[in-house]
Amino acid sequence: MGIRVNPEVQRLLNERKLVKAQISRDMISKEIAAAESDLSDATDSLQSNKFKWATIQGYYSMFHSARALLYSKGFREKSHFALFLALRAIFSKEIEDSLIRQFEECMSLRQEADYGLSFSENGALEAINGAEKMLAKSKQILKLGDA
Repeated sequence: MGIRVNPEVQRLLNERKLVKAQISRDMISKEIAAAESDLSDATDSLQSNKFKWATIQGYYSMFHSARALLYSKGFREKSHFALFLALRAIFSKEIEDSLIRQFEECMSLRQEADYGLSFSENGALEAINGAEKMLAKSKQILKLGDA
């Protein structure tokens, strides 16, 4: 009897939107470090009223936190949306649904800020809030300090 794989994860694997990968603990740590750095930069951008950059940096902090989690399961995503779908499928018991929805919302905020040139202080605050929560949750799940 084989290992049972979540149907959503299997679909992503079949479509090559998610791939199995050899991931070292160092790669996971680098993702967390990138999340921390992007969160710090987002906070600095917000304080300078650079709402576009605060939104983008806040989202990328969430992205790197989520990627660290995905790496911990031996997977690598091929797109931002695939990362969201995999996170939702694999970590639905560990991460509250509201935070997973916030990640999806911040993905949209980042796209609007980056490509639609539509951004606001509220959007930046939402991205930073999500980044703080996702980083703390990722550290907790990965059993890293400062969580």
